Amino acid sequence: MNDFTKILNKAKELESNMKDSREKIKKITAEGVSGGDKVKIVLNGENEIVNIKISKEIYQENINILEDLIKAAHNNAKASLKNKTEEEIAKLTGGLGIPGFKWPM
Repeated sequence: MNDFTKILNKAKELESNMKDSREKIKKITAEGVSGGDKVKIVLNGENEIVNIKISKEIYQENINILEDLIKAAHNNAKASLKNKTEEEIAKLTGGLGIPGFKWPM
């Protein structure tokens, strides 16, 4: 019974920290780059693009190349955001690695 009480107490602790962690995650930003930093995309914690920078020298490129660089930068930013979000979740859960736990996004 003692183990069950510990589990319940940990669940209550997680619940109380959830709101603060959601707000922290919303404020996380992640930058993705491609083309040797010619294309940069910044995402916020809700996976929204908040900034795009395209180097002037890239304007001379074929549109297909630019599209590929934008996709690559976005994917790079998403991967970075995922890592940062997982770090924040690990702080919240104390590294418990709760199976099946996914952050609501």
